[in-house]
Amino acid sequence: MENQTLITEFILLGLTSDPRLQIFLFLTFLIMYTVTLLGNLAIILVIRSEAGLHTPMFFFLSHLAFVDICYSSVTMPKMLRNLVTIQKTISWEGCIAQIFFFFQSAGAEVFILAAMAYDRYVAICNPLHYTIVMKTEICKQLVGGAWTMGFLYALVNALPLLNLQFCRNNILRHFSCEIPSLLLLSCSDTLTNYVVLLASSFLFGLGSFIPTLISYIYIIFTIIKMRSAENRKKAFSTCSSHLIVVFLFYGTGYFRYLRPNTSSSFVLDQLISIQYSISTPMLNPIIYSLKTKEVKEAVKKLLKKIC
Repeated sequence: MENQTLITEFILLGLTSDPRLQIFLFLTFLIMYTVTLLGNLAIILVIRSEAGLHTPMFFFLSHLAFVDICYSSVTMPKMLRNLVTIQKTISWEGCIAQIFFFFQSAGAEVFILAAMAYDRYVAICNPLHYTIVMKTEICKQLVGGAWTMGFLYALVNALPLLNLQFCRNNILRHFSCEIPSLLLLSCSDTLTNYVVLLASSFLFGLGSFIPTLISYIYIIFTIIKMRSAENRKKAFSTCSSHLIVVFLFYGTGYFRYLRPNTSSSFVLDQLISIQYSISTPMLNPIIYSLKTKEVKEAVKKLLKKIC
């Protein structure tokens, strides 16, 4: 127990130690975070204000925008603060909390993406049964289930960290607390933590990815069979934005957490982390706004009202 209290905080090295470069990065990431907040808030506002967007697809999209706000807010404020302060530390409790809420948001996001894929499957493959299958109660249950699965995913990975001891090194070569970087510093046996991380990532990841994949296999075959080129184009347009988001999120996330971890790969780790924790939440509202005609028209209408 005594060893556990030796280290009560960690030093986050961040992206660079050059003061001039830190100012540049601070301004860059501040703009990115502002775009993330404003973009996702705009998506939520547009969907809530436009009666024509009160459909299951946009119901899920509004919740995805809310998750992206939570997701980016887990790490960005602390990262921005550390770029302009000398004391770049985070407490042990703060580190555990950051990991927990990061996994909570990430878990909720992947299951909301799965719900969106199922919604598109029903709309394209079984359009006559769409209003019966995708009732308001079902949509709310799917979103509630997504947050519940995210909570379980976070709990399963955060609890084993409480048993770790840190008695030698407290320097995290990263801009935030992430399990792979944290486990490298522990002087305890971390095998259980690695097993739990891998097992839960496969269980929760495949539990959300497989339904998404199966839904889009059926969707693609249905689109190919459509006789009308206009219908094929419209169906593909509503799904392509979702597919881009899915591949961005899953690809970078799995690469970071499931590949062998080494202390020498911290530059690559930080670049990958920037992609899925900072860039993806910022790009999501831009992708959906550009690729979804209804959202694009609603945004134009809202801007006209404001002007």
